Amino acid sequence: MTNRLLRNPIALAFLAIILLVLVGSTFAVVPETKQAVIVRFGEPQRIINPYRPGQEFGRTGAGLIARWPFMDNIVWIDKRILSVDMDRQQVLSTDQLRLQVDAFARYRIVDPLRMYISARREDRVSEQLRPILGSALRNELGKRPFAALLSPERGQLMQNIEIALNRVARQYGAVIVDVRIKRADLPQGTPLQSAFQRMQTARQQEARSILAQGMKQAQIIRAEADARASNTYAQAFNKDPDFYDFYRAMQSYRATFVNNGSGDSGRSSIILSPNNQYLREFMGRR
Repeated sequence: MTNRLLRNPIALAFLAIILLVLVGSTFAVVPETKQAVIVRFGEPQRIINPYRPGQEFGRTGAGLIARWPFMDNIVWIDKRILSVDMDRQQVLSTDQLRLQVDAFARYRIVDPLRMYISARREDRVSEQLRPILGSALRNELGKRPFAALLSPERGQLMQNIEIALNRVARQYGAVIVDVRIKRADLPQGTPLQSAFQRMQTARQQEARSILAQGMKQAQIIRAEADARASNTYAQAFNKDPDFYDFYRAMQSYRATFVNNGSGDSGRSSIILSPNNQYLREFMGRR
């Protein structure tokens, strides 16, 4: 029999093809990034390489597996974080602004058996979550003004959307990892210009308030500095009243004879009596 097969290359090739098909139908390699649901005649039998939190890479159930050929099928489910993008939605805020909102959610399938029973394929999970994400987003944004998207309140808003989305995701063996708003724009035209004007007016008012507070603080600091300077001068001059008189007289002479209030040095003409009290410092100490 063996000799006949060796002499007939067509039969040998046919046998090799059958063996390859049999081996391919019996053995499969499960990657680290995939979960596998073994399904026999539409009924799930076992789970290979399921997701476990904190599981170390290389110590999972991935690798070579065996199954019943032509009876068992493998449904592949990603273990990694998946993303679902929401179509742009128009949302009406409490301050009657129509917003154009783009958002997305990230999720992970943690129960492959429930996912297979509920959705059969992992792409259907995204299809089911997309409208729920839009509905939760409209519901939450409809309770808040547009300014909430620019404030710390946005974090609470995202958390509420994530909780609402998780209620649906659990039905498909998934858990929501994160929800984010990519952008929230006002429609072009009058609403956008009106919002810009309100924002500009608010910032100008804030700038004026900050400037007024700064001027007030500057006046207080300047007054305190002048008071300390006057006190310092007073303490210094009280130690020598004659020097204080001399110093004040020199300042007066400079202002009178040198500048004369006009900025032209050396052009002052003043006629006074030699015995004038104003010129006492020119008379010398007696």
